[in-house]
Amino acid sequence: MTVTGSDIPTDRATRPKRADALRNEQALLDTAAAVFVSSGVDAPVRDIAARSGVGMGTIYRHFPTRADLIVAVYRHQVDACAEAGATLLAETGSPHAALGRWVDLFVDFLITKHGLAAALQNDSAGYDALHASFIDRLVPVCAELLAAAVDAGEIDSDIGAYELMRGIGNLCAGAENDPRYDARRLVGLLIAGLRRPDSN
Repeated sequence: MTVTGSDIPTDRATRPKRADALRNEQALLDTAAAVFVSSGVDAPVRDIAARSGVGMGTIYRHFPTRADLIVAVYRHQVDACAEAGATLLAETGSPHAALGRWVDLFVDFLITKHGLAAALQNDSAGYDALHASFIDRLVPVCAELLAAAVDAGEIDSDIGAYELMRGIGNLCAGAENDPRYDARRLVGLLIAGLRRPDSN
């Protein structure tokens, strides 16, 4: 029997968790995300268990199927990207540099997203809902970073957040299946090319 992302029990999502349990789950999702980025969403669960220092039973107790784990990592990465924008603007030397660091997080997220459709299999409604939530959460963050870079005179105002994110997504599509293609390098060149020559 195949369990899809839409079959995740809702009581687990709504029942309050202890702070330590929540921290442990967030750490596990951080590790799973790192493994997915380096090895793809088909990486063995034992690799995630080994890197996180927990038993495989612990992972399966939280996430009974791979689809459950991928959906949870996807949502976790959306949250991380959404929360990172303001932090990067506050901590980074320039808005353009903050945008570049945020885009690195977004590329990591896209790697998980590209494996999401296969993981959800026939659950197109579940996939569409997750995609819509990602657009709603992340486009405003990207727009804020772009606006800050425009206000600082670092880039021009002729590109929109959705347009930029769509372009990055296109550059990353299929990159995991071609070792000769470095999507992250191309995305880096795209972001560098946004900077006005006279802003250095």
